[in-house]
Amino acid sequence: MQPTITSRERAADGAAGAPSRRGAPPSASPRLPSLTGLRFIAAALVFLFHGGLEFLFRDAGAQESYMFGTASAGFVGVSFFFALSGFVLAWSARPGDSAPRFWRRRFAKILPNHVVTFVLALALLAWTGASTGVLPALANLLLVHSWVPDIAYVGSANDVSWSLSVEAAFYLVFPLLFALAGRIRPDRLWYWAGGTAAVIVLMPVAAQLFLPDQPQFMWGNASFVQIWFLYDFPVVRALEFTLGILLARIVLTGRWIGLGVLPASLLVAAAYVASLYVPFLYRFAAITAVPLALLVAATAASDVKGRRSVLSTRPMIWLGEISFAFYLLHRLVLHYGHLAFGRTPDGHGGLAGPAWSTPGAVAFLAGAFAVSVLLAWALWALVERPVMRRWSVRR
Repeated sequence: MQPTITSRERAADGAAGAPSRRGAPPSASPRLPSLTGLRFIAAALVFLFHGGLEFLFRDAGAQESYMFGTASAGFVGVSFFFALSGFVLAWSARPGDSAPRFWRRRFAKILPNHVVTFVLALALLAWTGASTGVLPALANLLLVHSWVPDIAYVGSANDVSWSLSVEAAFYLVFPLLFALAGRIRPDRLWYWAGGTAAVIVLMPVAAQLFLPDQPQFMWGNASFVQIWFLYDFPVVRALEFTLGILLARIVLTGRWIGLGVLPASLLVAAAYVASLYVPFLYRFAAITAVPLALLVAATAASDVKGRRSVLSTRPMIWLGEISFAFYLLHRLVLHYGHLAFGRTPDGHGGLAGPAWSTPGAVAFLAGAFAVSVLLAWALWALVERPVMRRWSVRR
């Protein structure tokens, strides 16, 4: 998940200028408040998805309906963050910035929150009498666990940090990818974006042709190695990141097609509904990645024109700023908050909390959401923002 770039951070990251048809931005690019607000909606989708995995509803029909409706919500949220990451980093890049300075800023942004939630996850595991292996925990702490096709690694400690491991890989290669994208002639950017989109759509075909489909994993009609390849493997997810970079260059060079936020949102909604009915391996990104990337670019283009929206209001911007902390905390709040009400075996070697009536389940979800927001605010205010101010730039 790509952390928000605020005005203060932009001063450290280097400003970029108003879009120009010649290429890279000069000195002070417009802020993207609506994209910041949109980030929290994506994080909320991931929350709803993980809420379904807690099996909160006693009524089987209600549980089935909830899980069906949110079945692709987590995939959409993560795919949005990967495309947004490439877009925002390319948008805010400045000529002459060095790779070490860039890496310092990015890792000063993500590591403090990661370390805090990693330690919290280990403490909560101990509270339930569970544990994680030393090597998986070390790989998680170092943010390399998404490279290992093993559920013990990918799902270790605070399991949502697998996407942070993917982001860390993005950060390492961004200077190279951005330099390569900068060599593409503006009139050919759409061809490269289209080619990248085509590869994203074809990746599930590659997984079906070249990877074993047995044994079937408990999560979806596929093997774990197929799921890992399409969902967790940084090399594959870098396609969405690269598409974001290319679309940022398209907007910055004045090549945007003029697609508005509303039509782009309708494309995303249609893709989401379609993703609920396609074969499982196509849900992760093949159906939704391109509409999501177009929505990112359309929202940025709207911000450049100075158009106001609900997403650019102060409450939504604030929620967007704490969305990184919210993302890292929400799964811990949902799972261990649920276990606080009681523990039973879940049938997969873990523990589950109780099931409630539909009003009780909805009340728990609302309470967990509120607690996640409050804890995210504290983590952002006490850890993320102070560390970023102190350590993002060498003094």
